Amino acid sequence: MTGFLIGRDVRVKPMIEVRNLTKTYMTHERGHTLREVAKNLFHRPMKEVKAVHDLSFTVQQGEMLAFLGPNGAGKSTTLKMLTGVLHPTSGEVRALGLVPWKQRRQYVGRIGAVFGQKSQLLWDIPPVDAFYMNKAIYGVGDREYKQTLDELVLLLEVGDVMRKPTRQLSLGERMKCEFIMAMLHRPELVFLDEPTIGLDMIAKENIRGFIRSMNSQGVTFILTTHDLGDVEMLAERVMVINHGAIVVDDSLSGLRARLGEKKSVRLTTETAVTEEGLPGLSIVERIGPLEIAVEVDTALLPLKRFIREFNESYGIIDMSIEQLPIEAVMKELYTEGPSFVSATREPEVIK
Repeated sequence: MTGFLIGRDVRVKPMIEVRNLTKTYMTHERGHTLREVAKNLFHRPMKEVKAVHDLSFTVQQGEMLAFLGPNGAGKSTTLKMLTGVLHPTSGEVRALGLVPWKQRRQYVGRIGAVFGQKSQLLWDIPPVDAFYMNKAIYGVGDREYKQTLDELVLLLEVGDVMRKPTRQLSLGERMKCEFIMAMLHRPELVFLDEPTIGLDMIAKENIRGFIRSMNSQGVTFILTTHDLGDVEMLAERVMVINHGAIVVDDSLSGLRARLGEKKSVRLTTETAVTEEGLPGLSIVERIGPLEIAVEVDTALLPLKRFIREFNESYGIIDMSIEQLPIEAVMKELYTEGPSFVSATREPEVIK
């Protein structure tokens, strides 16, 4: 598949520039006692809620950014502002050189979106008919439409699938067609929200391979997901938001390094492991009577010492040593909250 963004203006400036972005909501406070409820019938006090607080960051053309955070952290609100659906309370955003909520018509013609829990396809008609509808909506020429559709169909292997009614497709087949819908007008920037939710392992790998292929051709992706397998397989950069603020902005390896030199070790032993008192060692899971998963902080307990002492005490039959799982890293970040802030990228001034 040849260059997906041929003919597009590749900018030296960041593709997305966000400066001091804030979104505040006003909500009614409701009382809990009978007296408070009665009082609220005449006067309901208002409460200010800051969903997003003073975010500043940039995204370069061709990046694959995972935008993560626990439920209620402010992810969806931020993405709605980046796509132009919401107006911010204050702050600035430039994406593709445009202000999303002010120049929406121009902007939406250059971005795409795939939502794992919301479909762009029409339930009773084949995806190929929905593709043609998008062709008309985005004003894609006949030649460009055919070329792009042929390339995407070949890459995603959906030949005959796209001619069946959408209701007859499996989830994996439907998601492939959702990606074709999003990419037909050759967007430069694509927002992904849980793109592999509910898919089996083969379907996930197919979708991830497609995303990697598009990214290698210059398409910029912003990914939000709770499937940390997607993050490990796709993202080069991870931005974590919590309580409306950026907790950390770093590479995946950088995130792991923040938690020290920790290793995940899985062991099968000759005798059952008791509660260990070694410094730097914590038991994560007892998988079976003689199988255990532990976490070793090698800064406190070097691997050589750990292996020697464990073998002397319990007799090691089998052992695997891996990097700390991304789940453990994210759990630590979500728990720490804003106190963990250490963004590594300085936002550029929007001119």
